[in-house]
Amino acid sequence: MSALYSLLAVLALVAAGLEGGRTGAGRDALTLIVPYAAFTIFLAGFCVRVLRWAWAPVPFHIPTTCGQQKSLPWIRQAKVDNPSSKWGVLARMAAEILLFRSLFRNNRARMAEKRLILGESKFLWLGALAFHWALLLILLRHLRLFIQPVPAWVNGLERLDGFLQIGAPQLYISDVILLAALAYLLYRRFRDPAVRYISLFTDYFALFLLLAIAVSGVLMRYFVRVDVLSVKQFALSLAAFRPVDLRALSPLFLAHLLLVCTLAAYLPFSKLMHMGGIFLSPTRNLANDSRRKRHINPWNYPVKKHTYAEWEEEFHDKLVAAGIPLEDEDAGKAHTD
Repeated sequence: MSALYSLLAVLALVAAGLEGGRTGAGRDALTLIVPYAAFTIFLAGFCVRVLRWAWAPVPFHIPTTCGQQKSLPWIRQAKVDNPSSKWGVLARMAAEILLFRSLFRNNRARMAEKRLILGESKFLWLGALAFHWALLLILLRHLRLFIQPVPAWVNGLERLDGFLQIGAPQLYISDVILLAALAYLLYRRFRDPAVRYISLFTDYFALFLLLAIAVSGVLMRYFVRVDVLSVKQFALSLAAFRPVDLRALSPLFLAHLLLVCTLAAYLPFSKLMHMGGIFLSPTRNLANDSRRKRHINPWNYPVKKHTYAEWEEEFHDKLVAAGIPLEDEDAGKAHTD
């Protein structure tokens, strides 16, 4: 039911965008109000969550490690799995952010013949990596709509993405990879009973929302004629904070715009926020140097000490009555006298 409700929610957004693009008030809301409201919510929510994570106290080093720690010179250290320096942490973070290293080493557990079997889960790693890199490339390509003149490196990425030169307009490889990766991630949630059991409305909603954005973008590029010059003029007006309502903008583009704005406003409050949280995870961004460096909690406050001698003095009579020997017998005799 969670998948059905999330699909209906996304279809309702598509219908709202298509219908709003056919009325004057709807076009004004979609072109003048929704983009800036979504950008404001995204920026404020993103900053608040990042600042909350940054202000969270981390008194001790708690990195997650799975390799040999730095110890004796003749013992080989796992410098990436168990870094002891900032350069090791930087290499570990780069491998995690750019290549999803921990997901590559992830195992999948399943029951077969009353036995627990651990197997590789490389397709999940490949699908997630393909999705993120394709989405990044598409976002960078879209900069040509918001910048004039278009930077040379953006044109270079566009030529690299369409190097196969299939069809007219030119087919972008990132579009195909993004659709395939999203389809696989959605299929995996339906196919795997364990994953389907723990999937919530928010999990399906994010996937359906991303898939609707990708499908609407592909439709506009390859199947439905859209006035690209009007889209670029509108994007430049948004970037300059002087938005204009262009009647040449099609309802399909306005539906695509509403979906993108919904994703931007939803992102800071969803699991998609891992894009910012991974940089502030203390289990990833800290070096494991506890053996050679003592870490003292900076939030420690002065505590009144109660020594054993003071405790023995306080409970002397009860200790003697219970027959418990005293550590300081001379002090005990003096106390009795």
